[in-house]
Amino acid sequence: MKLVKKLFKWLLYILLIPVTYGIVSLILTTITVNGKADDTVLDKTIYLNTNGVHLDIVIPKKELDNLFLSDIKHNTTEHYLAFGWGDENFYLNTPTWDDLTFSTAFKAMFLKSTTLVHVTRYRQKHPDWVEVNLSASELQKLNTYLLNTFETDENGMKTILKNKGYTIIDDFYRAKGSYSCFNTCNSWVNTAFKQSGLKACLWTPFDFGLMNKYK
Repeated sequence: MKLVKKLFKWLLYILLIPVTYGIVSLILTTITVNGKADDTVLDKTIYLNTNGVHLDIVIPKKELDNLFLSDIKHNTTEHYLAFGWGDENFYLNTPTWDDLTFSTAFKAMFLKSTTLVHVTRYRQKHPDWVEVNLSASELQKLNTYLLNTFETDENGMKTILKNKGYTIIDDFYRAKGSYSCFNTCNSWVNTAFKQSGLKACLWTPFDFGLMNKYK
């Protein structure tokens, strides 16, 4: 009987961890940082895109630094680039949610791992993208944040993973940082907004946190 009580007690402790994580995450997601001054000139536009779970930052190619674009695969007919960040194993082995396994999810959330930047190229703006207006200085800070996410070789060049994209319009590049339940693909986007001076969540692992602040 004592053993059953102990097992039940430990089960409650184990269940308390994800419940606490979820509650704290939701609370911090609702807290907004970086309010705008009334005189801020918002003459630039970027976009947020989600697949229902994972956020991308979409930027018109003309708004990206030449240095930034110099070693990113693209052509003249593609006018928008979307940037996402995440766990390498998750990205490469989970092209669809049907491919997700417990092992892949556990390793991504709790074990130190290598990461990738996912770059998707678009010819035109999609109607489901959420518009974000920002100033020129905020856009420059965002450029810098994204540029600093890429891991570079000894010559300062971004490292592309050849023939690893899901389609003909996307590619993966080596990235800095390690993915975890506290540093997710969506918190990476949120941090990009925070460091650029854009309205953001205090912290969030979810895609809807930022999306709701700009819809």
